[in-house]
Amino acid sequence: MNRQELVNLIKEKQSYLCVGLDTDIQKIPKHLLSHADPVFAFNKAIIDATKDLCVAYKINTAFYESMGMRGWESLQRTIEYIPEGIFTIADAKRGDIGNTSTQYAKTFFETYKFDSVTVAPYMGKDSVTPFLQFSEKWAILLGLTSNEGSQDFQMQQIGDEFLFEKVLKAGMEWGTPENLMFVVGATQSSQLGYIRKLVPDHFFLVPGVGAQGGSLEEISTQAMNKDCGLLVNASRAIIYAGNGDDFATDARRVAKQYQVEMAGYLNKMVAAV
Repeated sequence: MNRQELVNLIKEKQSYLCVGLDTDIQKIPKHLLSHADPVFAFNKAIIDATKDLCVAYKINTAFYESMGMRGWESLQRTIEYIPEGIFTIADAKRGDIGNTSTQYAKTFFETYKFDSVTVAPYMGKDSVTPFLQFSEKWAILLGLTSNEGSQDFQMQQIGDEFLFEKVLKAGMEWGTPENLMFVVGATQSSQLGYIRKLVPDHFFLVPGVGAQGGSLEEISTQAMNKDCGLLVNASRAIIYAGNGDDFATDARRVAKQYQVEMAGYLNKMVAAV
């Protein structure tokens, strides 16, 4: 999916919601465990309930890799079931030397046909650029994350800059707003406005809304740009909103709340232009 298609999708659906399919087999409703593929059965129901409300699905591959071949099969079924025209993210946080990164890129872009993959920048340019060689595919570079450990390196000052600022500036040289996004955690609200000024045109993938306490209002008012420029991810708050037979209905209810709120911020953006 190219940038204009993504922008058009956001406008059409009045949403920049990304639903995280971080499916833990220990947390899904018990009645699904009788299915041949319980994880896919759960994902299918969530997708059916939310596909008109979101513009993206993010699959955290760790939840699938941990189950071995069975998990990879669930991932394959899930990515194939997501309707065409919805942006897909492999949250795999890959990052290795060039030849290895090329193979990772082929894994997620060619074998599994994701639109994007999250990439760790620690090993530098040659670990990232292989992901940028695929037409209408995206690398989503870890910029400033929500976790407590972000203080260990990302928030360390080097000269007159924080390390995360150097990562953002380098990323903008490696890729373009057409093929590179940045992960910016929702709980880093004090930095969002500054980061948007530093990175005016690129999309941000913003995790941390819902269960992690990030504020959709703060994200939207501080980090939205003229094209919206945001994919706001909610995982547990949506997919585990309920745990009974009607879990998908509960998931839809929460996703709808996000979508309605997002539509309001998008309308304000249009009015301000």
